[in-house]
Amino acid sequence: MKFKGRFKSRTMHAAIIAGIILFAIFAPDTILRDFNPEQQRTVSLLLLAIYLWTFSKMPTGAASILILAVIIILNLTDSVEDAMAGFLSSALYFILILSILSQVLIRTDADKVISSKILRFKNITPRKIALTLPVFMSLLPVLMPSAFARLKTVLPFVGSMNEAFGFPEDSVFKKYAVYVTGFVNQNSTMIVYTGGGYPVLAAQLLKDYEIADLGWLDWFLIIAPPLWCALIVASMFSWIYLKLSYSSESAEDFTMEKDPPGTDYHEYKPTKRFWFVILTFSLMILTWIFTDPEKVPTLLPPMILLVLYALPKIELITNEDIRAFNWENFLLIGASLSIGVILDQNGTARVIAEQLIVLVPENAGTVINIIIVAVMMFLFRMIFIVPTSAVIVIFPVMISYADMTGVPALTLAFIVIMIIGGTNILPIHSPTLYFAFKEGVLSRKNHYVMAVFSSLTFLVMSILAALLYWNLWS
Repeated sequence: MKFKGRFKSRTMHAAIIAGIILFAIFAPDTILRDFNPEQQRTVSLLLLAIYLWTFSKMPTGAASILILAVIIILNLTDSVEDAMAGFLSSALYFILILSILSQVLIRTDADKVISSKILRFKNITPRKIALTLPVFMSLLPVLMPSAFARLKTVLPFVGSMNEAFGFPEDSVFKKYAVYVTGFVNQNSTMIVYTGGGYPVLAAQLLKDYEIADLGWLDWFLIIAPPLWCALIVASMFSWIYLKLSYSSESAEDFTMEKDPPGTDYHEYKPTKRFWFVILTFSLMILTWIFTDPEKVPTLLPPMILLVLYALPKIELITNEDIRAFNWENFLLIGASLSIGVILDQNGTARVIAEQLIVLVPENAGTVINIIIVAVMMFLFRMIFIVPTSAVIVIFPVMISYADMTGVPALTLAFIVIMIIGGTNILPIHSPTLYFAFKEGVLSRKNHYVMAVFSSLTFLVMSILAALLYWNLWS
């Protein structure tokens, strides 16, 4: 039986690799005949990358280096330096620095101190925390603009609460909490256009294409209701799905009262180091909230904070902390950003978008056009690693079809914005999602079931919002 399972696994991987090779050989004369040779090679690279980063058993770091090597072998860039363009992205170093800073919260017991305060609330239970967490993560983008920063700030508290309730490392409570800090956190970024890089870029595109110049409140009123509806539905599904999937554990996980047999969290009291860390972290967040990102880059406050923590006599960060960073994740994100740059620069993404949009019938009614456009957006988002790359390419293509489809430009724009921001099926679709997945708490099956449902929920909610709500703003 063991040999048969191993044989099946090897046969499946061999079949996938053979399929990619056959696609690279025959697709240029068939489905990719409208692509130039460089774009054809880029599509094959994209398929290989998706396989290596999702189904392959090759170590993530090695797979990422292989992708960079294939970029050079296929001559998709003018130089080796261009192939490494993703490693020049400030987003990559933002992730690196925030990952290191988050360890300071754990080192000073900040997660346990705050968890002990929560546990002192009257009649607190895991169920109440699980119900409150999605609401908290849905509102947090108003204060903290980066989804990854939110993940790295909240995740330590999730772990400490799980420990405080005496649950095992892979408890249903922690599974659901990781889902919230991954999926809900990532999707809620769109609630305000100051909520992260993606909504800032989307709001700027609305202005650049003269569709609308929305204020902070206007953006919030347009997108928050359908966004919250989608998050509520997806969170309820995930709650029920996890409880049914682990029924023997879930009853205990979600009903236990506040005096568990776990760690005594009453022993953790605030120290001077704790208050120093909380104060400096708060100053970093306030800087993000109240300063102009064009004048004070988002990366600058955490850079300064990292240096501050590393100063002699403070020494909250050491060389060992930097060495301990998960460098395979650094390689994966850098390589994925490089692919995104190539897709954009050589026009591959735009050609794919134009091929898809041809499927929109000219004489169909508004309802049919909205549904078809929404499905096109969903399919198109799947080829991109990060939503910012997707919206840059697809936005102008879709807006140019506003008159043809009879869909108001503002409605069409928010279909694009919400579906691209809400479709996160593969772990590599966003760094936030990937790092949540790498916690190892959710299985691949858990991830994909909840990811597919969440993404389809955003698809359906976008269609309903376009038909019933966004047309009121057009």
